[in-house]
Amino acid sequence: MNIFYPALALAAGAMLPLQAAVNARLGRAVGGPLWAASISALAVALILALLALAAGKPWPKLSQMAGLPYWAWLGGVCGAVVLSATTAVAPKIGAAGMIALVMVGQVVVAMLLDGTGWLAMTVQPLSAQRLIAAALLVAGALLMGWKA
Repeated sequence: MNIFYPALALAAGAMLPLQAAVNARLGRAVGGPLWAASISALAVALILALLALAAGKPWPKLSQMAGLPYWAWLGGVCGAVVLSATTAVAPKIGAAGMIALVMVGQVVVAMLLDGTGWLAMTVQPLSAQRLIAAALLVAGALLMGWKA
């Protein structure tokens, strides 16, 4: 079994509470979560562009993007919400409570995407097992507790 992608997903998951904590500290210094998220997003864009260029990936051409559906451009909006919300929420309810609630939101929307094939996702049928797993995540988030 190839463990690269599951390991990469775990590493990405580990970064989210770290990012929220770091950005929360940055936000206290620069005037709030929106500025901290903006600075973080600029750093992300710069680092990823440099990595793509270093990997020999050519700069995208406008013609490659011309026929994309409108929703293909919404990743930046999603990223802005994630960055600003986690930066604002983590210091208020704690990293663990924030991550528990983020996970519930992620799984609920992921199940919607998988079950419907929305946004060009491959359909993964909804099953009793998946519903039970989602219910356990909700229960886990409630058990995690947080103070708002």
